[in-house]
Amino acid sequence: MSPTTAVAMTAAELLHQTARGFAVAFTPDKARVGRMRRIAAAHLRLWEVPGPTADDIVLAVSELVTNGIQHGHGDIELKLLYAPGEVRVEVTDGSPSPAQLTSADDEDVSGRGLFLVAALARDWGVSDDGTTTWATFRAGTL
Repeated sequence: MSPTTAVAMTAAELLHQTARGFAVAFTPDKARVGRMRRIAAAHLRLWEVPGPTADDIVLAVSELVTNGIQHGHGDIELKLLYAPGEVRVEVTDGSPSPAQLTSADDEDVSGRGLFLVAALARDWGVSDDGTTTWATFRAGTL
């Protein structure tokens, strides 16, 4: 093996270990929630994230995008980032009012989304400026 081949293989191996991801921005429209779920699910399959974990991540995408549409200002941005062992979901909605965990009564028809995200994710939070809500999930390595 030549030194050039050895260097090329090392670079390829290094590239394989770096984060993968996507970002998409869209106008706030309820019809976009399903599309974002499908896009997220397709990428999770590509990254070979195990089924139950992928299902939890897709649910979090749905809840965070829905919150962004309902409570945000302007366009919404969804980011999914994959690094070995972890998937991070970020939704930016332009609202400086940070998402807050609330408790819904049995009769309430909404208000449980962030509670679900908190229960399913390894960790979650809101950016310092309040415009981005994020959640991280454990995932298998490639």
